[in-house]
Amino acid sequence: MPQRSHIADRDPCPLLPTADVVIRPHDISDVRKRGGPHAYLTALTCAQSLWLQALPAQALLQLNHAMSHDFGEKNLPWPMPYQALAWIMERRHEEGFLGNPVRHFQHLASRMSGPNKDLRVARAWVCFHLAERVLPSEKFPRDQRQIEKEELQIPEVNTLFQELMKLVSTDEIESIKKLIGEIR
Repeated sequence: MPQRSHIADRDPCPLLPTADVVIRPHDISDVRKRGGPHAYLTALTCAQSLWLQALPAQALLQLNHAMSHDFGEKNLPWPMPYQALAWIMERRHEEGFLGNPVRHFQHLASRMSGPNKDLRVARAWVCFHLAERVLPSEKFPRDQRQIEKEELQIPEVNTLFQELMKLVSTDEIESIKKLIGEIR
């Protein structure tokens, strides 16, 4: 495998921890399996490294991993990365493959299973709505085929806030509301 490196003149995401070394997803798989605040911070740092390697789609996947953790707002070593997610999507014209985050989050939210499912589904739908606000719909459409075939009901943002009230701190909800208000 060729040696990867950070792109020298690429600006780091100011909303993620510093990544002084190149980190690839497989480098952190053991840490991620153990979970907890260290795994959360490691996923965020890996997202930064992947961004600096011009791999924005992979960086977004690491943000997904970070948001799957549930260990209480008080134990967060870094803020939830909703703003970082928006920051990366806003820079979609820079080098690197972004994929279709709208479709990605739609699929993630509608096919979720495993631990903390309700929390992870709600956060994925929030990310879906953020992606729809940041990205032009003609280039980043929903998966209409899935919507029709599965009769998928996409929750409204206010419905998500009500669901999140049962699952997360008011600080997380207020930060999402603020960010969504800024993007409109």
